Amino acid sequence: MSKELTEQKTGELVSAIHQQGIEELLKPLIREIHLFDSFVAGTTYLKDTSVLEEIKADDKLKLIREDNKFDSNAVMILTEDGEKVGYIPEKDNIIFARLMDAGKLLSAKVTKISKRGTFYQISIGIYLVDF
Repeated sequence: MSKELTEQKTGELVSAIHQQGIEELLKPLIREIHLFDSFVAGTTYLKDTSVLEEIKADDKLKLIREDNKFDSNAVMILTEDGEKVGYIPEKDNIIFARLMDAGKLLSAKVTKISKRGTFYQISIGIYLVDF
């Protein structure tokens, strides 16, 4: 009898994953721990700056490590669609690079955007994603 219940619950879980996606099922288990406030560096070096016009406050951003000849601790910032926005400033990135190298998942969220002429200043909060 208990085997039937286990198979039924497994079937329900598989069905839920197919219907909602694994991300939606994991959301209630995820905590985002605020670590630091910073800004996006390197926006003036983007080949396509149109991505900066689309970003707005509260947008979530991805952080990934980058093999960079100028900065061994480079952490690139991307939109959720994978478009490059810039980098965590070099003066702030060493701890985040070490956390990411240790397998920790980090994310960011836009807190404020200011446009001064052609320059965009994008303030972000950096978060540790914990399960």
